[in-house]
Amino acid sequence: MSELVFDIDCRRCPRLAGFLDDVRIQYPHYHARPVPPFGDPLARLLVVGLAPGMHGANATGRPFTGDHAGILLYQTLHRHGFANRPESLSADDGLELRDCRITNAVKCLPPQNKPVGAEVSACRDFLTVELSELPRGAVVIALGSIAHKSVVAALRLRQKDFGFAHAAEHALPREMILLDSYHCSRYNTQTRRLTEPMFDAVFSRARRLLDEG
Repeated sequence: MSELVFDIDCRRCPRLAGFLDDVRIQYPHYHARPVPPFGDPLARLLVVGLAPGMHGANATGRPFTGDHAGILLYQTLHRHGFANRPESLSADDGLELRDCRITNAVKCLPPQNKPVGAEVSACRDFLTVELSELPRGAVVIALGSIAHKSVVAALRLRQKDFGFAHAAEHALPREMILLDSYHCSRYNTQTRRLTEPMFDAVFSRARRLLDEG
């Protein structure tokens, strides 16, 4: 995986950089920097989330680790053979992803978990490189509409041709497939907008596509 997919010293978004400066003061033991992608550098499955959570990835330095959203994600990855264990506790807990990598559309913690459009755009070139390095026939799972739109924009495709909907499936260049899912956030799972069977079905489809080549 190229070094161009991540810059731990990135400060291109003044609002996010300043916010992380304040977070480091308030929580000196937190990672509180841009969060790198996690997983197999040669993976055929790329999971794209929105951004690190305050007491999750921002604290631990690993995507979807330490917060509610990661519980369902890592259980599901393990169930379908993409992880060696069903939970992610810390960046050094021995968890390994198999043929899977997780990244975020925005690598830095945004205030109130809401990046603005300019910040999503500023971070997009990292995602563009990640997508370009995926092998032909890879599968991309976008968790939520912002991640979906960022993937489409990173590939320089027209948004109107790729409408977001849970479990929607889109053909991408180089025989890749984009699968959509509602984000596995606490709000979505507690309100039952996203249920475990709904989420599982998306990853089951990803596994089937990859197994079929």
